[in-house]
Order: sequence, then structure tokens, then C-alpha cells
Amino acid sequence: MDLSAGFLTAQLRRPLLAWFQRQRRDLPWRNTRDPYHIWVSEIMLQQTQAATVIPFFQRFLQTFPTVQALAAADEQQVLRLWEGLGYYRRARHLHQAARQLAAANGEHLPDDPEVWRELPGIGRYTLGAILSQAFDRRLPILEANSIRVLCRLFAVRRSPKENEVQKLLWTYAEKILPRRQVGDFNQALMELGALICTPTAPACESCPIKAVCQARKLGIQEDLPVRSASPKTETVNEVAVVVRRRSKVLVVQRQDEGRWANMWEFPHDALQPGESHEAAAARWLPAMTGIDADLGLELTTLTHTVTRYAITLVCLEAAYRRGRFRPTHYQQGLWLEPSQLAQLPLSSPQRRLAKLVMAPVQTRLF
Repeated sequence: MDLSAGFLTAQLRRPLLAWFQRQRRDLPWRNTRDPYHIWVSEIMLQQTQAATVIPFFQRFLQTFPTVQALAAADEQQVLRLWEGLGYYRRARHLHQAARQLAAANGEHLPDDPEVWRELPGIGRYTLGAILSQAFDRRLPILEANSIRVLCRLFAVRRSPKENEVQKLLWTYAEKILPRRQVGDFNQALMELGALICTPTAPACESCPIKAVCQARKLGIQEDLPVRSASPKTETVNEVAVVVRRRSKVLVVQRQDEGRWANMWEFPHDALQPGESHEAAAARWLPAMTGIDADLGLELTTLTHTVTRYAITLVCLEAAYRRGRFRPTHYQQGLWLEPSQLAQLPLSSPQRRLAKLVMAPVQTRLF
């Protein structure tokens, strides 16, 4: 493809920008140049669809309207507000970065790539998305939608997950940028991938840059991007225990690293091969919490997925017998009234379990 300035302007940039102005979705983060708002939206949009993000974005900014407000917040409050979006490390990095920025820059977020590169949770894509939209910096972006557009536009016939192909796509993404309206152009690439250049059945006849799409000319648009083999899904069986001590239940806080870091849950663990749920719970509950309990009936069974794991979580009730919480596996444990669970940040499956625990008890199990 001819990548001269005249060609790019006439056949790629102008048509794409014009299409974006006509067809772009009215998303709340597109009505501002505030770098804080754009930053929050970009972190939320990682691996999450825009329609899902909108209510979270609005609630988040109502609670934390400025970077200073976010920096001053307690991490538990941030995690609770993020609950349901998943990938909670994003929230922790956002909070940590807000504290760094607020301490160094006060009210104004900097138009300085070097400052942003040093922040937790900021990679090359996020850097380009924030600074191009907020400050019109001439920085490229590369994410799932724009990768698909570029692979088809330039007929890239190798997997975009290969390091060499990634470098090539970044080069293309940078080369095609205009000198002005960079943020709009980057958004247009993503919007084209979301609305027109979709993973299956792309709407090529409605595409504003179909005349220069190499994959369409070759009739291979539905074969690109080249797909890598998906990792095999692994089945995991777990058991959780809701330990009751009079009117209260035991909840525990995870460690500050790993999945669901610093969040709260009912204690749970995986079964060993050939082990029953009851045997597993009797084995690990005292070792992980220091609490002995009499196991009761099954409360519910939950299913959920985490990356490539398909998890079945059987939830048992139990009556406290003896012991004091020991911070070995978990950071801390608390005995709380069920109504207090609403204030804690929990993962989505644990929130579902908490709602059952909070519901009025019809019959006693013990």
C-alpha cells in the first residue's frame, strides 16, 4: 500500500474521520478532553465492552470526580465501586497511579509521556489513548479492534500475537496518524473495528476505507486476523464454607498480591483429586483460618470462569465450634452481621453468595 502523505490523507484519514463524526456512538467519555475522565474510561474499557462500562464509569466519577478525590480514597472503597467489572488489578493500579499523580502534580494531569510511562497500569496503548485524546499528542494505539482493522487494511497474514507482527502493527498505527485530530483518529480506528470491521461478517460495503483495504481486495477479510489456538479450558472444583457464629458469619481478606488481591470472601479452596466437598472443607478450613466448625447442608452451587478456568463452587454452611482466626493463608478475618457484607469489596461469585447469606433465613440448618 502507498503510504505517502497525500495518499493517506485523501483515501484513509479524511474518509475515516468523516465517518467517525457521523457514526460514532455517544459515549460519555467522548464528550470531554479531561485527561482524568479519559484515563478512567480507558482503564475500564480494557477487556470490557463499552455498554458494560458506561454505568460503572458514571458511578465512579460521581464518587471520585477528580484525581485528588481518587487519591484520597481508601483502596477498599475503590475496589467496592469497581466490583462487577473484574480484572481488579486495574482498579488497584489506577488508585496507586492517582496517588502518585496527585502528589506530584496537584490538580492538573501532565501532558508528558515520560511521567505517564512510569505509572502502574500504563502501557503503550493506554499512554497513546490518554494523551492523544486529551492533548492531541501524536501517539498511536493498538488494541483488539484496531489490531483487527490494521491486519485487514494491510493484509497481515501472520498472527498479531507474534512479537514481530506486533512491532509491524505499531509501525503501521504510527505511520497512518494525522498531525491533528489524533485522538479522534485513534478512536475512529477502534470504532470502525467495533461497528463495521467486526470479528465475523464484517460490513465491508459500509466501510469508509474499503477502497484501500488490502484484505477486501484479496477476498480474505474474514480470514484475518490469523487466529492462534485458544488455550484449553480447565475444570476446577472448589468448596466454600459459610461459618456462622450466632448471628454473624466469617469473612476473610485475601493477600495483597494475586487474583482478587485485598478483596474479601467466604473462605474457599480447591478439591484434591478424588476428594469430596465435605472432606476438602474439613481439611483446609482449620489450616487456612484457625477455625473449627461443624459442616452443614449445601447452601448453593455457583459456576463462573476466570481466564481459562471453568470453576464450580459448592457452598456449604457450617456452625462455629472453636478457634480464633489465624492470618496464615488470609490477611485477616472478621465476624460480621450479614447486612455488613454490602460494604465489603467481593468478587462477583462471592457477591452472589453474599446475597444468599444476607437474605432472610426461612429455616435454621443447625
